[in-house]
Amino acid sequence: MRLRSTRSPEDAVHHPVFARCYARMSVAAETTAGLAGVRAELLSGLTGRVIEIGAGNGLNFTHYPSTVSEVVAVEPERTLRQLAVRSALGAGIPVDVVPGTAEALPVGDETFDAAVLSLVLCTVRDVRRSLAEVRRVLRPGGELRFFEHVRADDRAMAATQRVLDATLWPVLTGGCHTSRDALAAIEAAGFVVGTHRGIRVPEGGVRLPTSACVLGVARRPGAQPEEPGPSVAR
Repeated sequence: MRLRSTRSPEDAVHHPVFARCYARMSVAAETTAGLAGVRAELLSGLTGRVIEIGAGNGLNFTHYPSTVSEVVAVEPERTLRQLAVRSALGAGIPVDVVPGTAEALPVGDETFDAAVLSLVLCTVRDVRRSLAEVRRVLRPGGELRFFEHVRADDRAMAATQRVLDATLWPVLTGGCHTSRDALAAIEAAGFVVGTHRGIRVPEGGVRLPTSACVLGVARRPGAQPEEPGPSVAR
């Protein structure tokens, strides 16, 4: 397994307190919120070379199928990146953890068969530029797998999301915005959205501003793959 250095001359994102809190909460959420199953569904059927943008502490790594030849995991926050390196050691496939931001991915053009966005578009500084970068690094016909927060369907919760996003929520949660329209942004970036479905996290219990999510598959236009990707719609 090849692991690149986690050192960076200057960290573009630095949220050490949030990163430590997130690391603890995210591990617990794997079972309490059912996120382990969501991650497995998100990554099912992937093949070839994959770039994961905003890998966090690396909880996706153990869910990649053996048909993936390599994952390049980009994470801008130093504390989370160090935890991702540890997670990579337990992955069953080669994982390279590298510093970088979604707006300026440190990889070449059209060098990946698939890209993964997992609760990332809510935190990036420039959604349009980030998705343009994803499109740049994907080969024609390459897949984009996404699991993202979305705007709530009902007015009361949507209004709550807007208030939170305009006040303290991004400051307290490492830049997270709960009400971004991830699906519309992916379509606007030129991807062809395939099967997708709305999900609630957690599925039961109290509904939170972050509960509304979308899980799905999109594709960069171009050559079609030899085999279709898995359907995530139910």
